[in-house]
Amino acid sequence: MNKVVFYGILIALLGGGGLLPAADRPNIVWIVSEDNSKHYLKLFDPAGIETPNIARLAEHGLIYDRAFSNAPVCSVARSTLATGCLAPRIGTQFHRKTRLAAQHEDLRMFSWYLGQAGYYTTNNAKKDYNLVEGKGVWNASSRKASWRNRPEQSQPFFHMESHGSSHESSLHFKAGEMARPGALKSDPAAVQLAPYFPDTSTFRFTHARYLDRISAIDALVGRTVKKLEEDGLLEDTFIFYFGDHGGVLPRSKGYVYESGLHVPLVVRIPENWKSLADHRLGTRIQGFVSFIDFGPTTLNLAGVKVPAKMDGKPFLGKGVTAGEMNARDETFGHADRFDEKYEMIRTLRKGKWKYHRNYEAYLPDGLQNNYRYRMLAFSEWRELHRAGKLNPIQTQFFSAKSPEALFDLEKDPHEIHNLAGHPEHTAIKLDMRRRLREQVKALPDLSFFPESVLYAEAMQAPAAYGQAHKDRIGRLVDAADLCLLPAGQRLGAISKALASDDPWIRYWALTAACNAPAGLGALETAVRANQDHEELLVRGRAAVFLALTDKEKPQRVFRTILQQSSNYVETLIAMNDMVFLMDGGLNQAFSFTKMDVKSSGPEVQRRMDYFGWK
Repeated sequence: MNKVVFYGILIALLGGGGLLPAADRPNIVWIVSEDNSKHYLKLFDPAGIETPNIARLAEHGLIYDRAFSNAPVCSVARSTLATGCLAPRIGTQFHRKTRLAAQHEDLRMFSWYLGQAGYYTTNNAKKDYNLVEGKGVWNASSRKASWRNRPEQSQPFFHMESHGSSHESSLHFKAGEMARPGALKSDPAAVQLAPYFPDTSTFRFTHARYLDRISAIDALVGRTVKKLEEDGLLEDTFIFYFGDHGGVLPRSKGYVYESGLHVPLVVRIPENWKSLADHRLGTRIQGFVSFIDFGPTTLNLAGVKVPAKMDGKPFLGKGVTAGEMNARDETFGHADRFDEKYEMIRTLRKGKWKYHRNYEAYLPDGLQNNYRYRMLAFSEWRELHRAGKLNPIQTQFFSAKSPEALFDLEKDPHEIHNLAGHPEHTAIKLDMRRRLREQVKALPDLSFFPESVLYAEAMQAPAAYGQAHKDRIGRLVDAADLCLLPAGQRLGAISKALASDDPWIRYWALTAACNAPAGLGALETAVRANQDHEELLVRGRAAVFLALTDKEKPQRVFRTILQQSSNYVETLIAMNDMVFLMDGGLNQAFSFTKMDVKSSGPEVQRRMDYFGWK
């Protein structure tokens, strides 16, 4: 039996019908730059820098003006790319992982299906998955991995390469670097700062330095294209260039604003496979695509059936028309833990409208994250805030948010004018609220259980765990949304939820109270009772509410949590609230020591370092 026939039979048995013969399939290359949104490339934004190599890809390809990561940080985004699944459904939503998520028994990473179909699959070299990879995902994954190493030169290939020249760490320079002659090619005076940034020499230097890093990425793209040309493969190879999520100036990486989710995407269409793209070359595509769609698209181009359990759908290849593609106008975004910093946010963009559901709205965006604040611009921004030297737009980053926000991105691309409270926009707000609520219930969204619960109970089969608890998750969503009720209904509804037999309904009811504490003073007795609940996180959230309403100091409750918790993820969640209570305008001091902390872990250590505990 020859190789082509063998692979055809194998993929048919695996559910991948419609396979083209191996010699008659296109090659596919992904070139990925780390941590950059579309705003730094002139191809996508007038304020960006020229990227001639990427622009040449676009001349013989397609420019996707509305391409999105579903999450604004690498391990979550890359897990989504690898699986074609939304991370909160499959347990891969936390960065960095505390425990790897197991995959579906009947769903693997998309590159595995390519390998089973006869493709030579290579990754050079970053993985950073939050899930168990499994066997057979890559033929080679290393800094030396290349299509040039495939055993038969006629074999089709999929190659992914990631470039860290644009990574956040490239902006972790010392202050003295800004005075070094020739430190920049881009002109700091010419950059266009976002209106939420203070206009300082530090921010201008940081922005200009990042434009230089995008130029370096463009050169690397050109190098890979040249290799394909040298090998005579260019017109047989689809080339995807994109950023692995947004970034990387403050308020981008790690945040669900457009600066954190909206990525550049260009796909070069090879001459020999133009039939797989129902678009005129050089076209700017207005339809929405997101990372859940990238794996399914690659499989579709290869003639491999897309597994039904993937959440995305192809945006190129057989069966995808230009009309249908341009009609797509919706994308879902999410944020959970980034290193030691927690906050749960979900977003829905539909057309020009962007809806944020801030489930822990009392937490400011600027809450301490040790890695973020290595950047001088981050630290300077906070120093100016503390000194009272920022205007109202610039200080939003350090303030509590509204539980929900609505932005008109055509008029307000920087998402600084929240329209959720404007009566003329009530209809669109309610529609977006309904759509997002239905989405998180339908997944179902695992993050309505605290990560400590998932860590202990769910990671052997996260998706199955979610399905088994789908109805319960729906009730938790409803409890979290109690803060959205009219003021006259809120008190009674939260009071009732605080007596629930389900501890996590109590937890979300307390969170809802923290998000909208005004007028909830009558809850004091019920909240105090929850400070002695058997679930430590319920106690902690009750203590936050009493501190926000100036009813009680939180130190006793949080010392007890740290001393009793044997789950270091639970400890980390409690510490997140402690940092907020210390830094978020409440000025609560926690004069504890490391001896007060029962659990340990790298993120817990970061928090203790920040507290200065010995």
